[in-house]
Amino acid sequence: MPETLLEIDGLTKSFKGLRAVDGYRLRLAAGEILGIIGPNGAGKSTVFNLLTGHLRATSGAIRFRGKDITQLAPERIARLGIGRTFQNIRLFPGLTALENVVCAGQLHDRSSLAATLLSWPSFRRTERRLVQSAREQLAMFGLEERASAPATSLPYGDQRRLEIVRALALRPALLLLDEPTAGMNGQESLRVLDLIRRIREQYRLTIVLVEHNMPLVMSLCERLQVLNYGQIIAEGSPEQVRVDPRVVESYLGRVAADAQA
Repeated sequence: MPETLLEIDGLTKSFKGLRAVDGYRLRLAAGEILGIIGPNGAGKSTVFNLLTGHLRATSGAIRFRGKDITQLAPERIARLGIGRTFQNIRLFPGLTALENVVCAGQLHDRSSLAATLLSWPSFRRTERRLVQSAREQLAMFGLEERASAPATSLPYGDQRRLEIVRALALRPALLLLDEPTAGMNGQESLRVLDLIRRIREQYRLTIVLVEHNMPLVMSLCERLQVLNYGQIIAEGSPEQVRVDPRVVESYLGRVAADAQA
């Protein structure tokens, strides 16, 4: 039986009395792909921000690999093995695609200040290894020819993929993807779908995905949670969620209407 990687109990976040997340709960098994769906403003990205320390919970508990991470800072959470992408792309401006990935890899390979300043052999070896690893990751996902280009000059779809590669450089056990196909056309979305499948197969990661692209979610995820007004209104397999009356009324009906508009 797979180990429980992530446990969340009674997670709540209030902003000036408004509950953006209300009693959220989750048991996530290692190796699982979970999709979180729901209308805009349902609390999906807020859950990600709470999981990664970018927001502090009003109440509730988050345990990752048995460790309470509820009040930890983002860097400490990343070091423990949780990587993420953002709904709005957050690449490091002024750095190349390669440098973006190398910077992420340095989270686990920090040399001492003295070694860095004096260019000691240990620092140079680490630097070479990080650069080589970053090049291999870029090549794996078709971005090797973009390595020397400024990251923010890349086409939109490539920037999305680069952000995923950078998250992988953190060596996570759990990868959180926040709307990875936002703003993409159908062909670009299919490339991201293939990328996520390759990531799971190659890195054996646990993945949580927030996404509005229903064909992608339904084909990729083994389990879905549906949020509305900060609360879970349905949970189960894609087949179960697809026909849940509450989900159809609050979300899937709107998605279908938008697609036909």
